[in-house]
Amino acid sequence: MKQLMKRLESLLEKGGAKKEIALLVISGVSLLVSLTGWNPFPFHLAWISIILCGVPILLEAVIGLVTAFDIKADVLVSIALIASVCIGEDFAAGEVAFIMQLGGLLEDLTVARARAGIEKLVHLTPQTARLIADGTEKIIPAEEVPVDALLRVLPGETVPVDGVIISGQTSVNQAVMTGESLPVDKTVGDEVSSGTVNQFGAFEMRATKVGEDSSIQRMIRLVQSADAGKAKIVGLADRWATWIVVIALTAAALTWLISGEIIRAVTILVVFCPCALVLATPTAIMAAIGNATKHGFLVREGDALERLASVTKITFDKTGTLTYGTPRVIEVISITDELADTDLYRLCASAEQLSEHPLGKAIVRSYKQGGEAALLPCEGFQMLPGRGVCAEVAGQEILAGNLELLTEKRIVVPDAVLAGTDHYLSQGCTVTYLAVSEQLCGYVVLSDTVREESASMIDALNGLNVQPVLLTGDNERAASAIASRLHIEEVHANCLPEDKLNRIEGYQKKGEAVCMIGDGVNDAPALKKANVGIAMGGVGSDIAVDAADIALVDDEVKELPHLIALSKRMMATIKLNMTFSLTLNFIAIILAIIGTLNPIVGALVHNTGSVLVIMNSCRILRDRK
Repeated sequence: MKQLMKRLESLLEKGGAKKEIALLVISGVSLLVSLTGWNPFPFHLAWISIILCGVPILLEAVIGLVTAFDIKADVLVSIALIASVCIGEDFAAGEVAFIMQLGGLLEDLTVARARAGIEKLVHLTPQTARLIADGTEKIIPAEEVPVDALLRVLPGETVPVDGVIISGQTSVNQAVMTGESLPVDKTVGDEVSSGTVNQFGAFEMRATKVGEDSSIQRMIRLVQSADAGKAKIVGLADRWATWIVVIALTAAALTWLISGEIIRAVTILVVFCPCALVLATPTAIMAAIGNATKHGFLVREGDALERLASVTKITFDKTGTLTYGTPRVIEVISITDELADTDLYRLCASAEQLSEHPLGKAIVRSYKQGGEAALLPCEGFQMLPGRGVCAEVAGQEILAGNLELLTEKRIVVPDAVLAGTDHYLSQGCTVTYLAVSEQLCGYVVLSDTVREESASMIDALNGLNVQPVLLTGDNERAASAIASRLHIEEVHANCLPEDKLNRIEGYQKKGEAVCMIGDGVNDAPALKKANVGIAMGGVGSDIAVDAADIALVDDEVKELPHLIALSKRMMATIKLNMTFSLTLNFIAIILAIIGTLNPIVGALVHNTGSVLVIMNSCRILRDRK
């Protein structure tokens, strides 16, 4: 089956699924026509199905036995095919071959994969670095940067290696490592990581970790190792194949010896073919995948729902998952009688209207969305990397930025104001101070907004006995504030990619099945390490989606409880299908032993079982919330 699966995956990548379906259609038509008795050919029409569907099964069975003594369901099928042909029961042989290949195709369609996450991560790796040596600048390959080298990074460039800033101020987008959407202000003495993006100011740094030790390379290795360690579920029919083969051959041999009728022995082999057993899992999975698709989930791994049914913990990234990932103004506070809150807001947005900083853009966007008065003209605009902006608005010098900017301009911040802003900072908010003509006039508070459906979704998961856990790269105060609002009891903040992966690995060592939900590049290792990874397909990065087993296409996290409940319903259906198919098989075997069933009737009986299994699986399609 391994070789067959590889062949099918190759065909699927090349559009070959249509060829496989065409062969099955031809085989099915030939069997139906043979039932009518019309046959213009000198051979039985069932031979078309035997050749198109049976020969690949025989080849895979022989290859598996010879190369690895690997006994799977196709071995028993091959025995039944050969026995049926030997006694002239061509129709029974063709029918069994057709059903088995149909089940195999359904199974392989559910596990077809298309992954490029690691390759995309490699593309994020910086290619060059600006080396400063003997007072001159030289561009060299990033992998050749030595430890302690002096490097220069310009605005818009990717940091080539890990290091420490020795001169300059800037803001760095660290989303690739922490997942947080807002850039972080950096100055002399601060650490920077490879793969992060310098946004506004040039700086010089000293390399501390280079080559394979750099942050981006470590994350690539984490993704690779996590994927290799995720166990794949083997088909139940293949898992039980050795015992099925032994029991079938023993029963057939004893029946032949006792009754002296080989036809009874062949009938046992035919009805023992695990057609319904093979169809039990893939048909239920495909029906569940169809249901999940209607609710916005793209299931990229065939056995993902099977793994999801056993999940006991769901770990969430914060930004872009439980929140929208885009900051907005939630409060404007003026501390002077000369400016109303609305006037302060207008001055701040007017000063920021030329800013490229995400916070500045968020202030302007929020102001415009609020339907306020038109922005005032902005002149003499200056971007002050790592601190804020300076501009002239309505004939007044406006400063909008952080505390470092006010300290640099020797603007005093009263203790009462610091106490007020600390209240917001403790809730994970960001504060932009506004000074007019070198006098502090107030501040603007921005915050990432929690998705409206997040709270009810978390409550629903708790109702399904699945514990939510928050794993975020954000600071402790911001993480705790969000968790308390959503009733999440377990919180882990300041998590780098390896921290998230280690947390998940720790849960797994305790015997817990873990589902990870994230949206950023930094979540890719955790998404692969988890028993099931779910990526936010709308706002998430391509790398996160490629690393995940399931993508939530429209980012409607309220659908997550339905997906969990659907997976549990799917597993219950699979167990019912298997119980029914095994029971039917054993009843048919008893009838075959006493001579009530012949090979053709036996094939029809267990194929009827296959149809009933499919019909039961299709009921999952109609499952609602």
